[in-house]
Amino acid sequence: MSVNASAPALDVNPEVVDARMNFRNAMSRLGAAVHIVTTDGPGGRAGFAATAVCSVSDSPPTLLVCLNRTSSAYLPLKENGVLCVNVLSADHADLSQLFGGKTPVDERFAGATWAPLTTGSPALDDALVCFDCRVVSVADGHTHDILICEVLTTVQPKAGQSLIYLDRKYHAL
Repeated sequence: MSVNASAPALDVNPEVVDARMNFRNAMSRLGAAVHIVTTDGPGGRAGFAATAVCSVSDSPPTLLVCLNRTSSAYLPLKENGVLCVNVLSADHADLSQLFGGKTPVDERFAGATWAPLTTGSPALDDALVCFDCRVVSVADGHTHDILICEVLTTVQPKAGQSLIYLDRKYHAL
């Protein structure tokens, strides 16, 4: 996986800041499923909470995942080149909070039970779905890398309500 490790400098022009805040406020109204994206391998174990995940194709099965270049998971994921997208249930709001902030990596993973899948990436034992993936390409998304990920294994540990993030709050659906 070849990526640029430096994030672009943020513009502090008041008009740009206002436009950025307006965009963020508008995006808060776009409900999205909540995921924990994990990786493990030579680059180390890491994970982050994500809503910017979507299907690309079923032939071959492919997902798109956006990764902030300032994330603590950025360098480990870049080196490992593999990840697992764990789709969260309504019961996982606290776990999402652990992976969404500055919590140390060991504490994040201590909040649940995990098992490695084909790539070695940690899969959440009670996720709604786990997509075990290999990163096949990376595109520049300004502050983020856009990862195109080939799904190697899909596991559906349990059924339940999805965890959705909307209006800066968690909801069950």
